[in-house]
Amino acid sequence: MTLIRKEGDGRLHLQSDLMGESLMDKSLMASTVTDKPFRIMPDVHVVKIGGQSITDRGRVALFPVLDEIIENRKDKKIIISTGGGSRSRHVYAIALDLGMPAGVLAKLGSSISEQNALMIAMLLAGRGGIKIGHDDLPKLASYLSLGCTPIVHGMPPYGLFEEPPAVGRLPAHRTDVGAFLLAEVFGCDHCIYIKDETGLFTADPKKDPKAALIPEIELNDLLALDLNDLILERSTLTAMQNSMYVKRIYIVNGLVPDNLTKALNGENAGTVIYKK
Repeated sequence: MTLIRKEGDGRLHLQSDLMGESLMDKSLMASTVTDKPFRIMPDVHVVKIGGQSITDRGRVALFPVLDEIIENRKDKKIIISTGGGSRSRHVYAIALDLGMPAGVLAKLGSSISEQNALMIAMLLAGRGGIKIGHDDLPKLASYLSLGCTPIVHGMPPYGLFEEPPAVGRLPAHRTDVGAFLLAEVFGCDHCIYIKDETGLFTADPKKDPKAALIPEIELNDLLALDLNDLILERSTLTAMQNSMYVKRIYIVNGLVPDNLTKALNGENAGTVIYKK
C-alpha cells in the first residue's frame, strides 16, 4: 500500500483496492489470497484434552497426560486447550428442554470448558501452568518464553452469536473446532486431540464392535465417507477445508502412555487426518 494525496483537500489517503469496493466482490476477495502469509508462532503445539474422555475420568486419566505434557514442555512449546465433557452435555440437555437457541447453548458450554481450564491450571500451578482467557491470547508468546504452559478453554467465543446449525440446536462450533482455530490463527501446521479411543473409526467403537480404525485419511476422502458419527466435531473438518496453515490433525488415545509424545514428534500414534 502507498500513501496518496487527494486532490482538493490535500489529505493523505491509503491507496488500496479495498477502498470504495464491495467486500463481497468475488474477484476482490480472490485478490486477497497470499502465498507468503505471516505465521505468528509456527513452532507451537496446540493440544486439546478431551473433557468427557480424559478430564471427567479424574486423576487416573488426567494426571498421566499432564505429566507427559510437562515432560515434553522441556523442549517444546505447548498450549493446552480444554473440552467441556459430561457437564456440558448436562447443561445442553437442560437448555434444550427449556427451548434455548444455539447461541445460548454455546454460551453455557463455554463456561463448562472454562471450569476445566481452571482446574487443569490449578493442577499445574506449581509446574508453570497458567490459565488465560481469549483476550490474553496476544500474551501467549511471552508466557511461553517464561517457561509457562498456557491453558485456554476450548470453546470459541461465538457465544450468543453462534450461527444457526444446519441440523438441530447444538452449537456447531464447540471445543474441538476451537482448538483447531487457535492452531490456525497462530500458524501451526497441526493440532493434536487427546481422546479415549485409538483414533478415528468408521463408527463409534463403544457402540459398534464392527467399527474399523482409520489410521490415516485425506480430508476430502473423509468428508466423502459422510460417516454417521465422528470422533471430532464436523465443523473442525469444515474449518480444515479452508485452513491456510493447519494441514494435519493427530488423534491419540491419552489413556495409553507415550501416545501424546509420539504425536508431538510427528508420529502417527492413532489417526492422522491430512490435507493435500
